[in-house]
Amino acid sequence: MNTAQFTPAGTLTAEDLGRIHLIGVGGVGMSGLARLFLTRGLPVSGSELREWPSLAGLRALGGTIHMSHEASNLDGVDTVVYSSAIPQDHLEMAEARRRGLRVLHRSEALAAAMTGRRTVAVAGTHGKTTTTSMVTMVLQQAGADPSFVIGGEISEVGSGAHHGTGEYFVVEADESDRSFLIYRPYVSIITNIEADHLNTYGDLANLEATFAEFARLTDPDGFIITCADDAGGRRLAATLRAEGRRVWTYGEAPDADLRLSEMASSAQGVRFLAEIEGRSLGEIRLPVPGRHMGMNSASAVLAAYLLELPIEAAEAALGAFPGVRRRFERKGVADGVLVYDEYAYHPTSMTLALQTLREVAGEGRLIVVFQPYRLYRTRDLQADIAGALGIADELVLLEVFGPGELRQPGEGSAALVEAVPLPADRKVFVDSWDEAPAEVARRARPGDVVVTMGAPPISLMGDQLLDALLARTGGATAVGAAVDTDGAAAAAG
Repeated sequence: MNTAQFTPAGTLTAEDLGRIHLIGVGGVGMSGLARLFLTRGLPVSGSELREWPSLAGLRALGGTIHMSHEASNLDGVDTVVYSSAIPQDHLEMAEARRRGLRVLHRSEALAAAMTGRRTVAVAGTHGKTTTTSMVTMVLQQAGADPSFVIGGEISEVGSGAHHGTGEYFVVEADESDRSFLIYRPYVSIITNIEADHLNTYGDLANLEATFAEFARLTDPDGFIITCADDAGGRRLAATLRAEGRRVWTYGEAPDADLRLSEMASSAQGVRFLAEIEGRSLGEIRLPVPGRHMGMNSASAVLAAYLLELPIEAAEAALGAFPGVRRRFERKGVADGVLVYDEYAYHPTSMTLALQTLREVAGEGRLIVVFQPYRLYRTRDLQADIAGALGIADELVLLEVFGPGELRQPGEGSAALVEAVPLPADRKVFVDSWDEAPAEVARRARPGDVVVTMGAPPISLMGDQLLDALLARTGGATAVGAAVDTDGAAAAAG
C-alpha cells in the first residue's frame, strides 16, 4: 500500500463524503466505521456476503445492507470505502471507478471523520485495541465524550465506534499496511514495536523506521508516548528526543517518566503503584488479569496526566474496565470446563495471554484450540509461535486462515504442529473445522480451561465447544456468556 497517493487527515470532512458505501461492511474495522458515520447522521450503505453479528446493529441505526456484491449497490452513492482486504479488481471497486465516484481506503474515510478533532492515535505491535479502549473509557469518565473507532468492542459499551460531542477522537492506528501514516495525531501512543507484517516491511529495521515516521506526524503541540520496557519503544524514544520532540515513557524501567512498581497479577486482576515527576499517583487497579494489561493501562494513565485530566477519572475508569471482546473473553462453562476466546496470534501476545490463562486455570489443565492467522506470519515466525503454544497442556490446531494466500509445499499447520514442543499425544492437527469440538470434548476434563485463539473465524467456535462439552453430560447446565457477568476480558490487542 502506497500511502503517498492517499488523502491525509484534515483535507476532507465526513460530511464531504455524501452518501457512503462500504464494501465488506461486516468486518470489525469496516462495521465500526459504518457505525461512526451512522451515529453522525450520515447516509450509509454496505455490501456483504454473510450475516456478520455487527450487521443487525447497523440496520437498526438506519444503514442499508446489501447481502451481495452488485453494481446496482452503488446507485445514489457518492463515496465508496474499501479496506486492504478488498482486491482492486473487485466488482464494486471497478464499478465505482467506472462511474467516477470518490473511492477511499478505510483509513482515508476515518481520517475525514477526525478532521477538526484532537486525535489520540494508538499504535503498536500488541495491545492496540485494549489500550485504545482504556483511553476511550478514561476520557468518557472525565466527561470528555470522545469520538472513537476501535478494532474491537469494549465489552461494557458493546460498540467499537461512537460519534461524540467532545474535542477528542480516539483511534486504533493500524501499521499492517502503513495506513496509519495518513493520520495527523495530537497524541501518539506506541505500545511496543516487534517484528510483524514483514510481508509489508521486509525487516524489523524498516518497520521501526515507519513507526518513527508515524510518530513524526504528531502535532508539535501534542506529545508522543512509548513504553520504556520495550526495546523498540526505547530506541524510538531516543531517536525522537534527539530530534527535539516531546516524548514521554512509561514502564517499570528506572528511567521511565511514569514509573510503575509493585505490579502484581492474579486471576482477580492486576494492580500497581504509579509515580511521575516525583508525584505519587497512588494505586491503579484493574479487574482483569495479566501484567501486560497493567502495562497497557499505564499508557492511558500517562495520557490522562499529560492531557490534564483528573487522575481520579483514570483510576475509576480502569477500575471498572470490562475488557474487550475477543480479548480473553469468557464464553461460558459446560461440564466443569471453562471456555474462553482470545484474539492473539502473534507469538508475544500469545505468550502473554497463555501465561494469564495459566493463572486462571490454577490446578486445571490448559487446552488451546488455535487457528493461525496468515501463512506468511506462520512461516516466518513458526519457531516462536510453536514455543508459545508449548505453554499449553493440550493443543488442537486448525489450518491457517489466510484468505487470498497461496499455500506452498511444507507451509501451514501440518508443519507448525510438528514444531510445537509437546508430546505427540498432547497435540493434534485437525484439518476440518467440524472435528475440533469433538476433539476438545474428548480431551477436556472438569477443572480444565479451554481457549479458542487466533484468526477471526475461531471466535465462532466457542458456542460449539460448549455444546460438545454439554452433550457428553446428557444435558447438564452450561453457563454461557449471556448470563456470565464475572468473566474478565484481557490480553494484548
